[in-house]
Amino acid sequence: MRRSGLALAMIVACASYAPAQAQRPAGLQPSESVWRPAATPPGGVSWAVLESTEEVQRQASGIVYSKPRFPQQVRALHGKRIKVSGYMLPLQNGARQSHFVLLAYPPDCPFHLNPAPDQFIEIRVSQPVSVREGVRTFEGTLMLGGEDEGGVFYTMTSGREV
Repeated sequence: MRRSGLALAMIVACASYAPAQAQRPAGLQPSESVWRPAATPPGGVSWAVLESTEEVQRQASGIVYSKPRFPQQVRALHGKRIKVSGYMLPLQNGARQSHFVLLAYPPDCPFHLNPAPDQFIEIRVSQPVSVREGVRTFEGTLMLGGEDEGGVFYTMTSGREV
């Protein structure tokens, strides 16, 4: 089986990562949750529900366009106030953010693939929140999008950290 240059680069990078782990200061452990989404908060929506959306892609002039095919369970959440947990990815400069992305999976590995459109929510909060690592829980109005083929399926408006 022939491997692509990117696959080979990832294998080399991961193989060279093992010795670096041995040099890590005592007490620091790699994330054990890299391949699992953030846990569902009590009364919240799980990432499994959001990830049930099918991504329909088309390609034109070398550009991949992406549209959602929402299942009924997800369509029922449109315009509803929901609660979801995830990992904050800032979109602005500064220690406090009012516009950011909430990721289903932690951004622990530099070789981790980009999240799929059903694995993140673009969030706008009423009051800016501090940037910090770890799982965060937000509540707000979920809006379904993506018909513009821009690759953003979920947005949350009037959000707040809970």
